Amino acid sequence: MRTPSICVFCGAREGARAAYGAAADDLGAALAREGWRLVYGAGDVGLMGRCARAAIKAGGATLGVIPQHLVGLEADEGADHIVTETMHERKKVMFMNADAFLLLPGGAGSLDELFEVLTWRQLGLHHKPVIVLDIDGYWRPLTALLGHVVSEGFAGTDLSGGYMTVPDVPAALAALRAALPRRSDDAV
Repeated sequence: MRTPSICVFCGAREGARAAYGAAADDLGAALAREGWRLVYGAGDVGLMGRCARAAIKAGGATLGVIPQHLVGLEADEGADHIVTETMHERKKVMFMNADAFLLLPGGAGSLDELFEVLTWRQLGLHHKPVIVLDIDGYWRPLTALLGHVVSEGFAGTDLSGGYMTVPDVPAALAALRAALPRRSDDAV
């Protein structure tokens, strides 16, 4: 069985709280320790860059996926990466190379990526785990909005059941361990 790959969606900015950057650092290092490959947007900026640098520093494998128009602006020169023509192609390549998705704090791009995988999951196009890492309550308004969408009848419970919200990196790791198939060399 191949090594699991975790696609992390997150900000190309640091955000307003130090806890966001600390979580990105912790997550990148933890993914490496677990032996999981980080799939990300290939940027060396913001939380994205921090998560990737931490994974690389801890000896982890990474795969960055970046559209051509961003190469000169934020490409991480030290990581393995794929250059795509468009943002849409970037999302597809990230999706195809991921066994699970994890959302750190981020902005519109991170929301776009999350909503695409949630929509595809609702439509039955995949059953991969989707985990929202709610550092310091950052995603609380989002989860409230998603609950509102369901309660108002614009989505079924398959939307709220299509993702899991966790408060910290250890909880995210536990959720990933529970959701991902075990490698044969991990068998007891």
